[in-house]
Amino acid sequence: MTARKREGDGATPIAAMPLIDGYVRADRIVPPATRLSLKRTRRDMLWCDAPDHACYNRLVAAPFAGRHETMMRSDGLYDVCLVMDWNIRVRRRNGGSAIFFHLIRPGYQPTEGCIAVSLPAMRRILAFARRGTVVKVLG
Repeated sequence: MTARKREGDGATPIAAMPLIDGYVRADRIVPPATRLSLKRTRRDMLWCDAPDHACYNRLVAAPFAGRHETMMRSDGLYDVCLVMDWNIRVRRRNGGSAIFFHLIRPGYQPTEGCIAVSLPAMRRILAFARRGTVVKVLG
């Protein structure tokens, strides 16, 4: 965790981050019940993590030449992927991108700066989540 988040540092920002919306792999799981807007993930969905690009920390469509993450991952981490307002409404170059609330890796391995939980925990959280629900990371 860090109070000085930088692109690529692998740390989770110490902050209060409101949920904005999210994505679900409806081809893999039944979309969880929630009042939060969840879009179906498509193969052409990418997330720009190139600090020098105008679309930095934004959803973009393939093909995309800038550095990016694929939203339709084969490892299942983004089968449910919630977007938190970290460096989105007010963006700072190199301030950190793709800080998501997503599913955990097997064995509960660390993320690269995101927050992750199991699918059963995500379903419980989503039952109460809505746009603006604040996720707090305390240092």
